[in-house]
Amino acid sequence: MQKTARRSRSAARPPGRPREFDMDTALDRAVRVFREQGYHATSVSDLTAAMRLATGSVYKAFRDKHAVFLAAFERYTALRQEQIRSAAASGENGRERLRHVLLSYAEHSQGIEGRRGCLVVGSAVELSAVDPVVGARVNAQLKSNESFIAGLIREGHADGSIPAHVEAEDTARLMICITQGMRVVGKARLPLDGVRLVGVAMKLLA
Repeated sequence: MQKTARRSRSAARPPGRPREFDMDTALDRAVRVFREQGYHATSVSDLTAAMRLATGSVYKAFRDKHAVFLAAFERYTALRQEQIRSAAASGENGRERLRHVLLSYAEHSQGIEGRRGCLVVGSAVELSAVDPVVGARVNAQLKSNESFIAGLIREGHADGSIPAHVEAEDTARLMICITQGMRVVGKARLPLDGVRLVGVAMKLLA
């Protein structure tokens, strides 16, 4: 039985024209292309080949390349949030939860995954200054990540694993700089000793 794709908020269209492909699978393939090549270097032909769809199917599901990108960005950030929250859940207290989050960033900044890069970082560099729609989504995602990290620091205050003098908001902003920097370094194919780097970063919580 053929699967009908779930509707994406950024690419919704009128009912009555069912899609004959799985939307999440197609978007995962589009995410990979955008991560590896960037927005401007990716053509509609690249997307149709990667998504394994005819050009007409892409245009029926999305208005244009920009709409594909927005849907891919939404898909990517939702999956990354799940990964980060899953990593945090393995910690026993606020400090350990934050350490696991940093280790997760370090892991995703190495090897093939690291070379593909982060779609949020790539979008911030390539598009934020010229595309207000993408810029707003990048800002919202970074703020969400920062808020999550600040919340872990406050959990550490409450359970005693992080000293009360460690300021949650400022430290969270610095942690965002560190995590996004890891993704840039990974994209540049520079070696990362994740455990060692995270150990240094955790000294900010002393």
